[in-house]
Amino acid sequence: MIENIQTQNFTLVLSGGGALGIAHLGVLHDLEAQNLVPAELVGTSMGGIIAACMSIGMSEAKTYKEIQAFSSLTKWLQFSFSGNAIINNGKIAAIFDNIFAAKKMKDTNIPLKLIATHLNNGHKRVFTADDDVYIKDALLATMAIPGVFSEHVIEGETYADGFLCENLGLSEATQEKVLAVNVLGENSFDKNLPNNFFKTANVLEMFEKSIRLLIYNQSKTQIKNSEKEIYLIEPMTREYATFSFHKHKEIRALGLGLL
Repeated sequence: MIENIQTQNFTLVLSGGGALGIAHLGVLHDLEAQNLVPAELVGTSMGGIIAACMSIGMSEAKTYKEIQAFSSLTKWLQFSFSGNAIINNGKIAAIFDNIFAAKKMKDTNIPLKLIATHLNNGHKRVFTADDDVYIKDALLATMAIPGVFSEHVIEGETYADGFLCENLGLSEATQEKVLAVNVLGENSFDKNLPNNFFKTANVLEMFEKSIRLLIYNQSKTQIKNSEKEIYLIEPMTREYATFSFHKHKEIRALGLGLL
């Protein structure tokens, strides 16, 4: 399949996964090394952020440098009795503003699709070049993990993270050949149950594993029902938490050498 990709147009689909999505950068590094450029990009959450950077011509090295800004999430905590999230989106918005400025979804070098979820009705919302929307706004929508990042309002509608409806956006690919990188795939969860000394640690691990299993099965169904020619990459992310942004170097390395 990868040999065919070298001579054929393909869609690159990057899944969501919080800090685990940094593994996408390892795959992008290898794509650059082989001079492989997708005809289209589809991204959800962290995969959407990285896809957006690629869509405007940013190199993997430059993107990695920008992504490292996310490694200090603890500095962004906001303590308040109001609101629905614990992270202050303002600082993240400033990072996006610095990268994308006034670029809109139609201003990319490579066609870009970003998946979000409409919070009022649960429907999938895909931002494309047909929408008169700033890239930075679409990103704040696709990455808005409920309870963690604030929901984002675009044109009067409220959106949250795309993982709630389609974490691996295969259904949005228009090219026949698809290179899909799923950081919340089969290699993202341990086959054994947690066995820590403290019950609290076990409960937290069980909760995160449950979410990973839910998303994994969602994507598995998408893959099964797709008629596309899919080359699937699932980095070995099980040893890392979705909030382990401080381990960006190790997580990035998980995506290397998988093409």
